[in-house]
Amino acid sequence: MTVDPLTPTDTTPADTGPRIVAIGGGHGLGRMLSALSDFGDKVTGIVTTTDNGGSTGRIRACQGGIAWGDTRNCINQLITEPSVGSMIFEYRFKGNGELDGHNLGNLMLKALDNLSIRPLEAINLIRDMLKVQPHILPMSEHPADLSAMTPSGEIICGETSVDELEDVPLRLYVEPAVPATKEAVQAIEQADLILLGPGSFLTSIMPPLLLKEIELALKRCRAKIVFVMNLDKEKGPAGKMTLADMLRWCERSMGGRPIDVIVTDRQQEAIDAKYQQLIMPLASNNHQWRHDREKLRQAVDRILQAR
Repeated sequence: MTVDPLTPTDTTPADTGPRIVAIGGGHGLGRMLSALSDFGDKVTGIVTTTDNGGSTGRIRACQGGIAWGDTRNCINQLITEPSVGSMIFEYRFKGNGELDGHNLGNLMLKALDNLSIRPLEAINLIRDMLKVQPHILPMSEHPADLSAMTPSGEIICGETSVDELEDVPLRLYVEPAVPATKEAVQAIEQADLILLGPGSFLTSIMPPLLLKEIELALKRCRAKIVFVMNLDKEKGPAGKMTLADMLRWCERSMGGRPIDVIVTDRQQEAIDAKYQQLIMPLASNNHQWRHDREKLRQAVDRILQAR
């Protein structure tokens, strides 16, 4: 079924506006959060923390802890007031030696994490410094990795290894079974709207859903749950999954809770008619594979108006 919720059915005072939770990884989640930045602290991003590649992976290999790269990416996309602080945070080292390829923001977050009681305190210190209003919460404050069972029954470990699989895995795991950040669970419980995606399906959207506390919170929450489709087929195993496959994986990881709305730029025929589809242009004028921030904001506004 196609939905075009243009007529408001509910008006909420601006000072007590809707609470929105977006779940995912760095690029896609950062894009969504920046599209919703006008909602300020009514928006919460729950960020995947299982990356083991690039600068983040090197830091984890020598220092341990959660992956910081996706959180840094989200913060970068939310910086609205360029400053010396933001230039420092976004700086990436080049040249020879151990610092080559490291992002200074990752190192700053790790250093603050070492000085703080909780990783969330490190994030909030950076948010305050860079005047970022939306809340950014790690899915867990405990280090863990993404693992997968292949069709042959082999268990492989690490996000980068999952991305390199030739076939869709049978199952995904977060190992060890770490607890979700309590503030993330609370944000889901209080949300009016929950957004899954856009972003890498297996390695950005799925990991938070694999945590038991987040699964239960999503199963019980009263929010409308929305799946935001990518504009281009992914590389790697997720590119071999149909939309129906992705919806089934999400719903299974939410204790059977159904997804309410699919945001897409074209009619999706090969899915159950029970799903509402919000069909509208979403692509950036410069890059057809990248979501336009204003168009994402308009899509979210339409869904909120139809609550």
